[in-house]
Amino acid sequence: MRTAEAIGLVAAARTDADLFGADQPARRYRELVAALHPDHLPADPAVRAEATEAFIHVTTRWRARQVTVLGDYRLGALAHSGDLADLYDVGDDRLLKLPRRPTDNDLMTREAHALRTIAERGDPRYLPYVPRLVDEFRHRDAATGAERRINVLATAPGLHDLDEVRRAYPDGLDARDVAWMWRRLLVALGLAHRAGVVHGAVLPRHVLIEPDAHGVVLIDWCFSAPVGGTIPAVVPGHGWDPEEVVRKQPCGPGTDIAMASHCMSWLMGPRAPRELHTFAQGCRQRSLDARPDDAWRLLRELDQVLDRLYGPRTFRPFTLTP
Repeated sequence: MRTAEAIGLVAAARTDADLFGADQPARRYRELVAALHPDHLPADPAVRAEATEAFIHVTTRWRARQVTVLGDYRLGALAHSGDLADLYDVGDDRLLKLPRRPTDNDLMTREAHALRTIAERGDPRYLPYVPRLVDEFRHRDAATGAERRINVLATAPGLHDLDEVRRAYPDGLDARDVAWMWRRLLVALGLAHRAGVVHGAVLPRHVLIEPDAHGVVLIDWCFSAPVGGTIPAVVPGHGWDPEEVVRKQPCGPGTDIAMASHCMSWLMGPRAPRELHTFAQGCRQRSLDARPDDAWRLLRELDQVLDRLYGPRTFRPFTLTP
């Protein structure tokens, strides 16, 4: 197997069966490791970086297949592969989040702290808009000695991220469908900001919706920071970060509001009405000080725009099948 082929396979794999195959998983694992091992890579720095990340991904996933119990939890199937961690079904509607790199332990700690803070300070009516932290613990790998911080999160069935939504509507969504997603995302942000927490990575893959009930859950709080703090890292692959994130400057509610409005504009694409396009642009001013800084007030302003466009709100069924 060539290095490029192995990188592509790892990037496309959503489940262990995709990655290792169903018939001879150990053989596939050896092929991937041989193709991606740092000792066998070309000199091109970009290729080496991609291959090294894929190598870590493969070896971590393989070790997790061999370890059936972490702490008090028996690992089930891989449910999701995130930016820096893999999430495993551990039953009772819970997911165990295992970071691929021990060097990301600090980000796992940030997530746990953010979710605890929101749960303690947030309005109980809106807590379903963020994941519930069930447990957190440390696990030391018997083979390597590496210690990882693990979070266990409550989950809910039937959720889909906005990347999946946009793929279902490649020409853009009707703004009336985007409206309820936008409104509920602002509720999630208002909940967090009142608790003093900035999410720091409001991206399509971190916004989950429940189509039938019009639910929204904002996940992956690993890049969070207190209001006035700095976001610890830039999530690769999108380029939507406000300048205060890129420049390691103090963040605020406007940091999340800018990224949320980018998500919504991206969902509508060319179908965005002029009024909503202008509204979203106002949320993405270059300077943090020039952006809206109160998600609850912004929600009221959004409702005014929607009322002018469409009149009184009515429930509009949504499906991922256009």
